[in-house]
Amino acid sequence: MFNLEKIVRPNIQQLKAYSSARDEFKGVAEVYLDANENPFGILNRYPDPQQIAIKKRLSEIKDANENQIFIGNGSDEVIDLAFRIFCNPGKDKALTFTPSYGMYNVSAAINDIELIELALNKDFQINTDVLERYLEDENLKLIFICSPNNPTGNCFKNETIEFILSKFKGIVIIDEAYIDFSTKESFINQLKNYPNLIISQTFSKAWGLASVRVGVAYANSDIIDLYNKVKPPYNISALNQEAVLNKLDNLAQFEIEKNIILNEKEKLEKQLEDVELVKKVYPSDANFILIEVTNANELYTKLVEQKIITRNRNSLVNNCIRITIGSEKENKKLMTALKELSVTSDKVENSL
Repeated sequence: MFNLEKIVRPNIQQLKAYSSARDEFKGVAEVYLDANENPFGILNRYPDPQQIAIKKRLSEIKDANENQIFIGNGSDEVIDLAFRIFCNPGKDKALTFTPSYGMYNVSAAINDIELIELALNKDFQINTDVLERYLEDENLKLIFICSPNNPTGNCFKNETIEFILSKFKGIVIIDEAYIDFSTKESFINQLKNYPNLIISQTFSKAWGLASVRVGVAYANSDIIDLYNKVKPPYNISALNQEAVLNKLDNLAQFEIEKNIILNEKEKLEKQLEDVELVKKVYPSDANFILIEVTNANELYTKLVEQKIITRNRNSLVNNCIRITIGSEKENKKLMTALKELSVTSDKVENSL
């Protein structure tokens, strides 16, 4: 049975959170002389440390309570704070599946936590038979599941994730950075069933606010309280909060832009099937496509020479390149280059 107190680091349980001036006074006043701010300027006041307006709007959109929402400095802060809250450095462990998002490894290393990486099967799915023996390790505190997965683009099976949530006595973090592009439902609606579940989402992908660096965690209120206890007092600037609120107030435009991206992805998937250099186009639930090519290193370099930047994932998946869905103009330029490179490759082979 899941017991949150057994998972949280003892020093975090005893930690008294920093109380900022804006935490101690909530409301509107005429004179602010509590936070040692400069009285002059437009951006002279500290931002809302609890991002209340964003949480209120998200609670309406996501059907989650405000006390189930944490706003982070990118989803990377959500990941990093999980290590700080639940894992004792040099002792505890975390687990993820490979290939996947590289920040799990980096954050684990920064926090001196051993990260177990289990290989996905040939269909890029989780092998529960291999996983099961790790779930009883009392030092295993976190499992990261990126779904839709980066760089493979696929979602994991619901029954697999539910199996992990029900069997594991630690914290399961489902990274849903790309969920807005998927037809699969978010696991947010499962929070009531799994007290050990954290959902991580971001405004960097479908919402088009990558430079703003705002991520979100959804979890039960006890876990969110721990996040708020550990986070820096003013982790999201006023400008970034305003940018997020502007996006949340324009859901119609969000849907229009998302559908354009999805339509472009569908076109690009079909076009890539006819490119001779492309050996396989993997199915994707995200805003990118993973393709297997004849020589990923060479193709990446050739595209760079034409000022087209893709992501070479050859080190993770043999001879694979990850292509983000761009604008119609950008996608056309990519396809023109790929077709030209295929013709050139054929001429070279025929001359040998």
